[in-house]
Amino acid sequence: MNMRTPSGHCQLPCPCRLPASLLLVCLLLLPLFPAGQVTDAAAARKKAADLVTDGQPIDLHQAKYQRLFRELEKKHHFSPEELQAIFSGLTISRRVLELMDRQWEARPYYKYAPLFLTRQNIEKGREKLRQYRQLLDRIEQRFGVDRAVVVAIWGIETRYGTHQGGFNVLQTLNTLFDAYPRRSKFFRTQLIHFLVLCRENKVDPRKIEGSYAGAFGQTQFIPSSFRAYAVSFDGDSRRDVWNSVPDVLASIANYLKRFGWTLNAPIYVDIGHELKDRRLLAARLKGRKGRVPADLVRRVQGVDIPPSPGNRPLSIVALELAPGGRYAMRYVAAYPNFQAITEWNHSNRYAMAVSELAEAIGAAAPPGKR
Repeated sequence: MNMRTPSGHCQLPCPCRLPASLLLVCLLLLPLFPAGQVTDAAAARKKAADLVTDGQPIDLHQAKYQRLFRELEKKHHFSPEELQAIFSGLTISRRVLELMDRQWEARPYYKYAPLFLTRQNIEKGREKLRQYRQLLDRIEQRFGVDRAVVVAIWGIETRYGTHQGGFNVLQTLNTLFDAYPRRSKFFRTQLIHFLVLCRENKVDPRKIEGSYAGAFGQTQFIPSSFRAYAVSFDGDSRRDVWNSVPDVLASIANYLKRFGWTLNAPIYVDIGHELKDRRLLAARLKGRKGRVPADLVRRVQGVDIPPSPGNRPLSIVALELAPGGRYAMRYVAAYPNFQAITEWNHSNRYAMAVSELAEAIGAAAPPGKR
């Protein structure tokens, strides 16, 4: 799935400036580990990172780089001259290493959602719906994905393309491959995808900027996601998620389509402030993979909810409410369309923020959705 970030003047990463997907991954992973384990592991990685000097040249004679070059030459047909031009002079970014292990306090939904459901984001989203109405008509017809959801993801990812990140992606991926052992294998794969996609799309790999986790463009795709889901929708063959709004919006829609989006179908339904059946409680505890039949939700919660497309099961999502009110939690039944958003970002909070932003900027909600 995807990760992203714009840069700012603040010396510490501010949640409103960080890539939403990466922020949510950090937020949701932390509760899975005891605090001591997280602290110890992070401290060990910080100690290792402290041994790395910012701007330190990357040693291309290491065995792992020699293996990488052989693979790029034999499997992907890069010439030694091309590799020399791409990799020469690369250095470590210590800032990337620091940000990858920045510990984030898990934010409840009542604090998380306002980062994205701002008046400015909503008004800008409505403006984009009007500005690109004809384009979005064609995208809905071609991909069958609701326009307001496409625009909402665009808004959350990069503020409608205005914040695409300020880290050199080539340096970032090499830093993480070379000096971030915990995910070195993953970023090696992303580095290969990145070089291949740059060649395929005729872009200079040394000039692309993005997030500190290697995501880029207005979609903030990581390289493997770009190669799997990005499409050209502006009449040429180049998939341009940096400058072509048709390619950006169509690529978002294509991603959701590939994970089973149904046009004009429900996304979620509020089902109350308590769960009245152990099967719903169990599904909620399983997270996004916990599923229950819609008929069960309707029966045990005593709510009238719309049918699920293809009678597919629903997820149960818990959203924290601000302290001081009558209730602590808000529960929703998440339909397959909601589940498709969690394939973009594996966070129910993220998917809910997308859904509510889409509603606010003009989503066509089926009757009974709320």
